[in-house]
Amino acid sequence: MEIVRDDLTGPEVAALLELHLAAMADHSPPGSVHALDLDRLRTPNIDFWTVRDGAALIGCGALKAIDGGHGEIKSMRTDPGHLRRGVAAALVEHIVAVARSRGYARLSLETGSGPAFDPALALYRRFGFVDGAAFGGYQSTAFNQFLHLDL
Repeated sequence: MEIVRDDLTGPEVAALLELHLAAMADHSPPGSVHALDLDRLRTPNIDFWTVRDGAALIGCGALKAIDGGHGEIKSMRTDPGHLRRGVAAALVEHIVAVARSRGYARLSLETGSGPAFDPALALYRRFGFVDGAAFGGYQSTAFNQFLHLDL
């Protein structure tokens, strides 16, 4: 398994992100999906990584700079054929390490509620993320959750 910075141009990356957006829409109320599409991921304040097993794309994730000391995890997705094999954990570990190397004081994320989100929540909590307040322009609702890791 190798994590590499990605330029978001490969068709397999587009397909995995489309899968991600579709899953978020399937498991979220209208207006509650904050996942980013390809164009919104291609901004200077976002770094995007893919996880590969040889040539196969098996996962992706991003780090969005909110300000000089705060980052946000975005676009975490594991290919369905590679679930429960450590792909997401490797990505979270990588993103946390990058955030620390940049001197960030906090890393945050927004996610949903319900059974579809339980595995992701368990993963983030295993890394020390705790529930907290809305951040970065998000509005708190009965559906979304905000997690934070002080670095």
